[in-house]
Amino acid sequence: MRLRTVIADDEPLARDRLKAMLAGETSIEVAGECRNGRELVSLLKSEPVDLLFLDIQMPGNTGFEVVEQIGVARMPPTVFVTAHNEYAVRAFEVHALDYLTKPVELQRLQSALEHVRERIASKAALITQEQMQAIASSLQRGEAPAEPYVKRLLVPNGARETIVQVADIDWIEAADYYSRLHLGTKTYMLRQTVKQLVDSLDPARFVRVHRSTIVNIDRVKEILREGRADLWVVLTDGQRLKMSKAGWENLLTTGTARSL
Repeated sequence: MRLRTVIADDEPLARDRLKAMLAGETSIEVAGECRNGRELVSLLKSEPVDLLFLDIQMPGNTGFEVVEQIGVARMPPTVFVTAHNEYAVRAFEVHALDYLTKPVELQRLQSALEHVRERIASKAALITQEQMQAIASSLQRGEAPAEPYVKRLLVPNGARETIVQVADIDWIEAADYYSRLHLGTKTYMLRQTVKQLVDSLDPARFVRVHRSTIVNIDRVKEILREGRADLWVVLTDGQRLKMSKAGWENLLTTGTARSL
C-alpha cells in the first residue's frame, strides 16, 4: 500500500529536500504540498491523506492551529517537523506519531517512516484525542512561554535523538555551524551555533566567556589571571577555558566573579 503523503511547509527548500528524500521510498506517494496553514486546511477538508509531514511554524495558521481547525478525529497520521528544539521536545512529551528537526537528515527520516509503518500496521497510527489536545493546548505555551529559556535540548544521535537536560551541561564550545556540548565525560554535537544557543539559555546560569565558549556558572571554581591579558575559567573538574575581556565582563554582570 502506497501512502498518500502531504508535505506542509512554508519553506520551498525544506519541501524540496523532504520530497527528494521521500522519492526513494516505494511505499510513499507525495500527493500534495502546502505552503501555509490555510492551504493545508483546505486540502485536508477535500482530499484523503494517509500521512502528513507538518511544519509547526507556518504563516496563515501554525501546525498546531491546523490541528485545532481540522479536528482531532479528522487529522491524518502526522509527523511534526520543526526547526526549534523546544517544540520537538513538547511533541515528544505528548507522544506524537513522530517528529523531525530541520534540516531533516535521511537516516532520521527513514527511522520516522519505519515508526509510521509500524503504527499503521498495528492500526494505531492515529494520535489519540487526549494527545492531540495536549499538543493544541501547548500552542499557547509556545507563543507566550512561562519559562523563556530552554530546559532541554534535542540532540541527534544516529537514528535516535537524545534529550539533554540543560542543567547537566558543564560547558559548550563552538564547532563551525555546530556546538559541542560537554556533560562530564560525554559530548554531543548540536546543529546550532554558540550565538544561537546563548540567546536561548538562561543568562543567570550560562555565560559566554569567549566568542567560542559558554560555561555553566554552577561549574565555575575559580578565575585565573596569567600576565596582564590572559584570563582563564577553571571548572570544578579542573578544566581550564580561555576567557576574553568581554567574557570577564559578562561574569561580572551576573555577579559570579564577586561570589568566587
